[in-house]
Amino acid sequence: MTKMPRSKPSKPENGSISARIRADIERNIVSGKWPPGYKIPFERELVSQYGCSRMTVNKALLALTANGMIYRRRSVGSFVSAPRVERSVLEIQDLAKEAARRGVAYRHEVRSRKVETLDPATAKSVGLGNRRRVMHVVCVHFMSDVPVAFEDRLISLAKVPEARKCTFEDTAPGTWLLQTVPWTEAEHIIRARSATPAIAKQLRIEPNAACLTLERHTWHENLLVTRVEIVYPGDRHQFVGRFSPVEHRGSE
Repeated sequence: MTKMPRSKPSKPENGSISARIRADIERNIVSGKWPPGYKIPFERELVSQYGCSRMTVNKALLALTANGMIYRRRSVGSFVSAPRVERSVLEIQDLAKEAARRGVAYRHEVRSRKVETLDPATAKSVGLGNRRRVMHVVCVHFMSDVPVAFEDRLISLAKVPEARKCTFEDTAPGTWLLQTVPWTEAEHIIRARSATPAIAKQLRIEPNAACLTLERHTWHENLLVTRVEIVYPGDRHQFVGRFSPVEHRGSE
C-alpha cells in the first residue's frame, strides 16, 4: 500500500480567475492547511472573495473534483478528499496499520453486531456448509475523520468461537481476526458497483456514486474463517497488482 502523492498546485493558465481559484485551493490542500474532510468555502463565498461569477467558481471546483482533490455533496458543500491509496489486490489489508503508515488518525465505528443463524442456501453460498452460526458485524472505517470503507463481515463461530464475546469496539474485526486466527488461503473478488442510498449515507458520498467492492473469503486448514464485503469510495482508492509471466513448458 502506497500513499499517492498530492499533485502539485496548478499554475494559473493565462491568468484566468478560474485557474487562480483552483491554484489557491490546491495550495491550501497540498500544504496541509486544509486537511482531508475540510469543508471548502461555499461557492457564494468564493464569488465574493474573487469578485467573479458563480460559473467561474464552479469551473474551478469541477476541475478539482475531476482530479480527486475534493469531493462534492449536493446541498451540503465541497470537502477535501483523503489522498488516494494504492492497495494490493493480493494482500489482507489492515486499515489501522495503513493509517499508521500514512501518519493519519484512524478510527472505526461498529454499526451492528449480532449472532445469526444463516439459512442453508446462504451458508452454502458463502462456503460455510452446515456450519451456519456466524457473528455478523457491520462497521465503517475512518481516516482523518473521512469515511474510507464500509465493511459487512460474517465470522464463522464454528471456527472462531471467541468472536461471540468480542465487541469489536476497541479493535476492528479485520484487525482482531489477523491477531487471533491464522489464515492459510484467501480469495479476493473485486467489482465495480454503485453506492446504495444506505451505503452512500455511511460513506458520505452521493447515492449511485462509483465504488470499488472487495469480497474476500479467508480459510484456515480448509475451513472458512470469515467472509467480508468491503465497499470503498471509487475516488479514494485504487487496487494495484504486479505480476510476472508464467513460464509454460513444452510445445504449444
